[in-house]
Amino acid sequence: MRRFLSIFLLSSFLFGCEPASTSPEPAPVTHTYTYSDASILNPERGFFTPYELPSPAGFSSVRITGNTLAHLNIYLDDYRESDLPKELLDGLQTNFDDIREAGIKAIIRFAYNKGPYPDSEPDASKSQILRHIEQLTPLLQTNADVIAWVEAGFIGAWGEWHTSTNGLDNIQDKQEILNAILAAIPDRYVQVRYPANIIEMYPNPEDAAKARVAHHNDCFLSSETDVGTYERDGTITIERDQTYLTELTRFTPMSGETCAPFPPRSECTSAIQEMEMLHFSAINEAYHKGILRSWEDGGCLDEITKRMGYRLSLTSADFNEQVLPGGVLNLTVNLQNTGFASIINEHPLLVVLVTKDGASRHEVKLTIDPRTWEPGTTTFTAKLHIPSNAREGEYQLALWLPDGYESLRNNPLYAIQFANEGLWDEVTGLNVLGNVSITESSGGMSERGKDFTVISAESSTSK
Repeated sequence: MRRFLSIFLLSSFLFGCEPASTSPEPAPVTHTYTYSDASILNPERGFFTPYELPSPAGFSSVRITGNTLAHLNIYLDDYRESDLPKELLDGLQTNFDDIREAGIKAIIRFAYNKGPYPDSEPDASKSQILRHIEQLTPLLQTNADVIAWVEAGFIGAWGEWHTSTNGLDNIQDKQEILNAILAAIPDRYVQVRYPANIIEMYPNPEDAAKARVAHHNDCFLSSETDVGTYERDGTITIERDQTYLTELTRFTPMSGETCAPFPPRSECTSAIQEMEMLHFSAINEAYHKGILRSWEDGGCLDEITKRMGYRLSLTSADFNEQVLPGGVLNLTVNLQNTGFASIINEHPLLVVLVTKDGASRHEVKLTIDPRTWEPGTTTFTAKLHIPSNAREGEYQLALWLPDGYESLRNNPLYAIQFANEGLWDEVTGLNVLGNVSITESSGGMSERGKDFTVISAESSTSK
């Protein structure tokens, strides 16, 4: 027996494990959370506020009115046959600086005219468009952190990919211009106006999603074909296109605007059904007012406001409330996404342990991507190694979903808040699950090592 104990102590020393304490590892405790019905200013979702640029517009009012998205129609009609001047690019950079200061993000579109249809003002030649995209690339990449996604734009009336005065209404030129935009901003989705164009370029919706190609509908619910959105060469294509889009929009942004009331299709029952099917992330708050009024009169405006994009809420979490320095924290989290859509852009999932005075903090990124949390129920588990040099004391255990860009990581306005009562810390952007005591009096095993590390993590979602 003495020899066995000596071997155990030697192996513990060599492999970094301390002998087990006399008491067993603490069992996880179930914590339940109360759902909040409040409207939440989460990033990259919801109604958007429209702007026309270039102009010295301010954006501080966007959050005040309950939105976190601005839509920028950037008109380049003065430069259809020339390079973009430095003063224009500098002015747009000032706009993006103001967007960042306002704590919001932008959906952007470049165009050369405001229509009208069918006798549109001119757009630009393909060579001029490609030159402008080249000039805009530094601006787009510098400000990608506050760009939610991009509408393909440039071609035709309003940049909506029809009625080109330069003969660009063909799939070859459209593909070339789209590829140039995708290369100009390599980590954001680019939305194309017409499903038929996307299907022609990418017959498989998974390939379109991998290429970062998405869809925006600027006449949503406004006729049997959404004013030509679901029509090709005189053939109504709504069944084919929506089948395709149902898959494409699972993990890509779907947004746009309505353009005319068309009851009953534009009213509440149909609106919610199609927003669910097409996973709507955002829509224009200003157009069309008649449809928005019908949603208010029909009693669904509040539901649409809250469900656009993602809406995450915690139902319960199991974790051990005591753990040794160098011990193991076992965590199981159950949550729901009652929104229409998934999270679109990167928001890493981190587990944070922090003392209430903030003097001691440990955080670790899980190998789980919250963008996979589709509408429905998700459970994820994590087994975490506590640093052996962690200071003893009471810690808050929290989930943190900051922006994926380092420039916005520590700005709580860009972190994701769960729809629960009493969990959100607006100063830090943390969702606090409860308290954990790191103490030498806890049971279990201890392993030497200074880092807060992930031993294992996995996630599953069901609709």
